[in-house]
Amino acid sequence: MICGVLLLDKPPGLSSNAALQRVKRSTGAQKAGHVGSLDPLATGMLPICLGEATKIAGELAGARKRYRFEIALGARTDTGDREGTVIEAMPVPALDAPLLESVLARFRGPQRQVPPMYSALKRGGRPLYRLARAGVQVERDARQIEIDELVMLGRRADALELEALCSKGTYIRVLAEDVARALGTCGHVARLRRLWVVPFEGEPMQTLEAVEEVCRTGGMPPLIAPDRALPALASVTVPEPAAVRLARGQAVASPEPGPSGRVRLYDERGRFLGLGEADGRGTVRPKRMLVLVAGGGSE
Repeated sequence: MICGVLLLDKPPGLSSNAALQRVKRSTGAQKAGHVGSLDPLATGMLPICLGEATKIAGELAGARKRYRFEIALGARTDTGDREGTVIEAMPVPALDAPLLESVLARFRGPQRQVPPMYSALKRGGRPLYRLARAGVQVERDARQIEIDELVMLGRRADALELEALCSKGTYIRVLAEDVARALGTCGHVARLRRLWVVPFEGEPMQTLEAVEEVCRTGGMPPLIAPDRALPALASVTVPEPAAVRLARGQAVASPEPGPSGRVRLYDERGRFLGLGEADGRGTVRPKRMLVLVAGGGSE
């Protein structure tokens, strides 16, 4: 039974869901879900949870992400990227290093950002991008985001290459437009690549072609065990009788008071059981328990 996280290097031209469906068909996974959507234009890390690992996807959804992107200056498009129609053009002023750094500094830290119309957010059950394609504009509430890092990698007269480390919910297309506007012009995303998602910095990614090829020959692409995706959560080990009760949805007493909050649960054989909630006083309640393979672990 397949269970793990695939770090897909999403190719350009595919939506995140289209890439997910191809992985699901290739691997034969009954359940699959991706963490953090990427625009069709974008490439890079798209974590895909397969099988029982879908139960830990929610823990990854709020992870910080690092992007490398290029802003094309002097033109704004209706989609915020190069695939859209130009709806505004402005001259690009002379940009020197002190000006660029002062502008970038304004976008570091906590802030509020208005999501774009071309997004998967829903209004009345309909994705905003469908409303946008129909020519309908609706008000969107600003959302709290945080940009930990925003640095310049290179620049030309009409383009900037930047790298950003940011929180969940940050739209790089909106950031690119806002940076361009602060520089006295307009702009859009010309290139976008997600370098990594916490906690997968430095982990190798698999191309879609490689995944499909290895599955065609009867193999399976490299997967990350679901508990390895949750290093920030404390672990609690319980004896076998308690593990059985947890699997039945019952709260149990942990061997020691231990941590409080979300925890990784293991049995005495070291098998990852799933996610629990510890009260810090010795009681653990099951939250998202994995169905273990008979005679083995969750992998």
